Amino acid sequence: MPMDRQSYPKIILSGTDPDLPDPCPTGTARYADYQEMTRSGKTQLHSCWDTLTGRVVVMKRLLPEYAIDKKERRRFLREARVTAQLQHPNTVPVYDVGRDENGDLYFTMKRIAGENLFEIMKRLARNDHETETHYPLMSLLDIVRRASLALAYAHNHGVIHRDIKPENIWVGRFAEVILLDWGVAKVWGQHDDLEDPTDLSPHEKLKQTEMPLEPLTIMGQRPGTPLYMSPEQVLGQPYIDERTDIFSMGVLLYEMLAFREPFRGRTIGETFDRIINDDPVPPREQAPDRQIPPAVEEIALKAMSKNPDDRYSSALEFIDAIRDVQHELPDTRPSE
Repeated sequence: MPMDRQSYPKIILSGTDPDLPDPCPTGTARYADYQEMTRSGKTQLHSCWDTLTGRVVVMKRLLPEYAIDKKERRRFLREARVTAQLQHPNTVPVYDVGRDENGDLYFTMKRIAGENLFEIMKRLARNDHETETHYPLMSLLDIVRRASLALAYAHNHGVIHRDIKPENIWVGRFAEVILLDWGVAKVWGQHDDLEDPTDLSPHEKLKQTEMPLEPLTIMGQRPGTPLYMSPEQVLGQPYIDERTDIFSMGVLLYEMLAFREPFRGRTIGETFDRIINDDPVPPREQAPDRQIPPAVEEIALKAMSKNPDDRYSSALEFIDAIRDVQHELPDTRPSE
């Protein structure tokens, strides 16, 4: 894949040697040259220039219309602080947390040029030759393994991600693999005070509503989270552990192999029923033309076991299984 060198500004003396201004700007006053990147859900992302360090960073803001919502503020700060405290090569560094000139919450983090894994998978599903050359199975397993290292690190610190999906794995231009979006992370073994303990589970809510549900769409715009939820998440079990993330990573691995989600239904409700009750069609049956190695299929199916006790007991065990398989596969990764 061609390198997008324009995404990385050149380092020049005028950006490294000037003295610091006196007084030094604080808060958002230190940032300039804002460029909107994306707006999704309740947040907005900008790239901006940090005038003190001389680098481009990403600023994430909570949109003003959600600033009065106490739960949304706490959820936003949780994402910022969990991300900041999980200092691992496969998580994104957070530089600054604060309020802007209007009193709205923001945090800044490292900018990484690249794309999310879902965009890569879409091109692979279209048989894009350049993408197939750059991302053979060995490279795809590398991405899963390295994202899982971030999970293992988080689990060791008592944090469950709860929103594993290809859109939340960022692949950089220099082989960086970053696990993003810790906004719904949960501290393992503790009640989440952002949730209502009397609330219905996602599955029960769908059973009781008469509102029509939008169908899930294949390989396009999609509500990604329901597709990757574990049975215990769907059932609303209050004390989930690291094995719920392992289930979601198994779903991701399955989709990477077969280019189909294993539990997709016509609606979210049907998808939830399949997650709870149905065994997935094995990837090699789902996509016989893909020449999926049986050992890789076995990893995905074990990770997606309905009973958490039948899954890998830890992210490190899941990683070891992938590494063992990689030793048996021909290494067709392109040279960097």
